[in-house]
Amino acid sequence: MNLATSYLGLPLPTPFVIGASPCCDNVEMMQLLQDAGAAAVVMRSLFAEQIDPTMCGSSSASSGSGYPDFADYQLSPDEYLRQIDRLKRSLSVPVIASLNGHQPGHWLEFSQQLERAGADAIELNFCQVVTDPAIAADQIEAEMLEMVGAVSGAVQIPVAAKISPFHASVAQLALALELAGAAGVVIFNRFYQPDINADDLSVQPLLKLSQGGELLLRLRWLAILSPLLRGSLAVTGGVHNARGVVKSLLAGAHAVQLVSVVLRHGPHILTALCEGLEGWMRQHGYHSLDEFRGLVNLQRCSDPRNFERANYIRVLHSWKL
Repeated sequence: MNLATSYLGLPLPTPFVIGASPCCDNVEMMQLLQDAGAAAVVMRSLFAEQIDPTMCGSSSASSGSGYPDFADYQLSPDEYLRQIDRLKRSLSVPVIASLNGHQPGHWLEFSQQLERAGADAIELNFCQVVTDPAIAADQIEAEMLEMVGAVSGAVQIPVAAKISPFHASVAQLALALELAGAAGVVIFNRFYQPDINADDLSVQPLLKLSQGGELLLRLRWLAILSPLLRGSLAVTGGVHNARGVVKSLLAGAHAVQLVSVVLRHGPHILTALCEGLEGWMRQHGYHSLDEFRGLVNLQRCSDPRNFERANYIRVLHSWKL
């Protein structure tokens, strides 16, 4: 079976990409993941606030702003560059750097240093919860486009935009990101929801690994976006078994980013996913991913808008008492 694919213009032997996570911090772990079938790795995010402390609203991230102390970040900007070099020396798969920010600034210039350090691509990770009612939706998206344009115009390597589903028109935004210079779109960023401690009235940050049910939202938008975009599509969040991989590819994904399933089960899960994907392909008579990628997307639908509306109504009437 031929599991080869292309993501951001990078030829990959399989569609499996290790998503932004602690996995990249350990070279030995990444070697195990590569041997098990990982075709690329996205490094954990380097935050704009680490590169430019003024993004924290003060000159120091530890001055009561709520941000972590600089020493608490796993990798400083200089260590991040050194880790890219270590991974490139030890791995044969592409190494994708990750920059995480929410507004334009001088921190975007760091993308050139990432390229010089050897990164094969850059993933721009957009994460912002807008609490100020004076900030309009079009302002947020205009800034996202500005950031993509700044980075893609400053480097020669491909740039991907990792976005959230919380936009009024995800399809329009994805197309605009592509026009701004993005070589691919990653769907979707996960927003970690804090809890409330009802005893001491404090806010408790929570980090929970993804669950399989999160894939449904991503499948829907893969199916919507894949006929529209010329660049690459990657799915992240909710892929926990080979069937989830197959569904993602059928909806139009070029790459499948894995984090939670690897953190739960270790490198050997990649071998199981490869075998499961090959088994499904063999059962259905496919020899390569290109033969079935996107077969279940909205290109097959003559009237997508009415299809979405009709499906919504049908589901609501499917429950009987």
